[in-house]
Amino acid sequence: MTGLGSRRASTLLLTLLTIAPGGVTLGAQVTATARPGAVPPWDRGIKAIDSESYYAAMDCGKRGGADPACVFWDTGLCKNADFELAFYTPYKMVAYEVWNAVRRKQPVPTPSYPEAQRTRVTIGVTPVRGSKNVFSELVLKRGGKVVTAVARANEPGGGKFTFDYAPFAPTGPLTIEIVGKAKTIACTVPPDVLASFR
Repeated sequence: MTGLGSRRASTLLLTLLTIAPGGVTLGAQVTATARPGAVPPWDRGIKAIDSESYYAAMDCGKRGGADPACVFWDTGLCKNADFELAFYTPYKMVAYEVWNAVRRKQPVPTPSYPEAQRTRVTIGVTPVRGSKNVFSELVLKRGGKVVTAVARANEPGGGKFTFDYAPFAPTGPLTIEIVGKAKTIACTVPPDVLASFR
């Protein structure tokens, strides 16, 4: 092949390799990082509420502060230029309710244990300010297999996706794909980071 033909073929091949099925460009590949400094420490990952996690969450909320890492452990988790993720878990439900009362100088509440038992894992997706990549879908993959959400709700620019606990077990990596109309952000969550989830 001549130099010009060779360059065109290389450009075409590169273009084809960066297009995912459905015509969406594969975007950033990021690795999730745990937010440092969370007290009390936690290394059991997201699980159904039990007495241990309930009282640990209460202790977390009682610490107060403007932005405690134990309550907002998911801040900046899969940092990218297009989308932000926020998790809602049984632990976070309890910790947030207590923290919110403490910061308002109100009596420490006793969050509903039965409600915490009914709570599953919800991932919220919102666009980063200024992003032009319109959100389309959130896909969880464990061991290369897609995990089906038990509930979903679309919201302007994003959505909420609820899952059972099993995909978040810290026994292997989890992939969170945030699918946008322009490109997809794939976030790999290593087991040690999954263990820090609450």
